[in-house]
Amino acid sequence: MSTARIRKIVMFMDETHREMGQAVSPPTRRAAAVAVIENPFASVFEQDLTPLMDIGEQMGDMLGKRCVELLGIAPADAQSYGKAAMVGENGELEHAAAILHPKLGKPLRAAVEKGAALVASSKKMGSPGQPLDIPLGHKEAAYVRSHFDGMEVQINDAPRANEIMVAVAVTDSGRPLPRVGGLTHEKAEGKDGLR
Repeated sequence: MSTARIRKIVMFMDETHREMGQAVSPPTRRAAAVAVIENPFASVFEQDLTPLMDIGEQMGDMLGKRCVELLGIAPADAQSYGKAAMVGENGELEHAAAILHPKLGKPLRAAVEKGAALVASSKKMGSPGQPLDIPLGHKEAAYVRSHFDGMEVQINDAPRANEIMVAVAVTDSGRPLPRVGGLTHEKAEGKDGLR
């Protein structure tokens, strides 16, 4: 199994107490954990991306647990999640896909206990200091509109040309003051990943 060569890990916490003059109680909270790792396939075309898939599994576990710890909650209290990756200029978009898709989801779901819904994801190429948006969706039911959200992260010196930023976000709530209707967190069943 391939192991990530990590240059740094950066944590972000977003806590909203007021919105449009209204109190948000309890505050909505989003946490993100970002690992800046070496891209083993920078400047090289490689057909077999298994090493990046293995790294994705490692990232899902580590970054998911870090988010839950930062929120200070039990894994079962996590409400939504998402993942994203940005490759530096000597990588390719498929490197981000290899990290995010085949294996990252299972350990992330374990870190937040369950997680029947698809883990929202995004991938892009970028340069140091470029923002990366991590999409968010309810962990049990994709139709919970109050949890359609996102979290932006940015690291001034990443990703360098031969690096990949791998990010996971977890929340303990939906958006502040949600009021667009639809299925609520309290009524989500989490059986089919939709409702």
